[in-house]
Amino acid sequence: MKQTILFTLAVLTGTLAMAQSAKQVNWTFSAKKIGDKTYEVHMNAAIGGDYHMYAQNVGVADGPIPTSFTFTKSPLLDLQGAPKEQGRMIKKFEEAWKHDVNYYEKTVDFVQVVKLKSNVKTSLAGKVEFMVCDDHQCLPPSTVDIKVNIGG
Repeated sequence: MKQTILFTLAVLTGTLAMAQSAKQVNWTFSAKKIGDKTYEVHMNAAIGGDYHMYAQNVGVADGPIPTSFTFTKSPLLDLQGAPKEQGRMIKKFEEAWKHDVNYYEKTVDFVQVVKLKSNVKTSLAGKVEFMVCDDHQCLPPSTVDIKVNIGG
């Protein structure tokens, strides 16, 4: 009985911690046509409070979890390279990692260029994983689903 209660408590605590991390970043997704069958997909992160979110290239191998994107393969579109970061990147030594790390405060826009294979309406789907910290603590990494309508 004790083990069941402790296990349930541990699961609830972990779930609440994960939810806290996702609450610190508000993601918005949009698409903008930039050419014939070519679109920019904007994945904007608004970072709350005194937290910062790490770049895709965090700058150290054994450090914080970098922001990463995983897109669902689609026969209707091609990804053109990797997402580009638009925002004010900060490079700063963090004692917790004993290294300079790259991160963003307040906001960052990740831009993925996609090209449709034909004039169709589809969507870009996937996930973004990210981690936020402030000067006192890091929250567990979170994953957010991505779905953006393209074409049409």
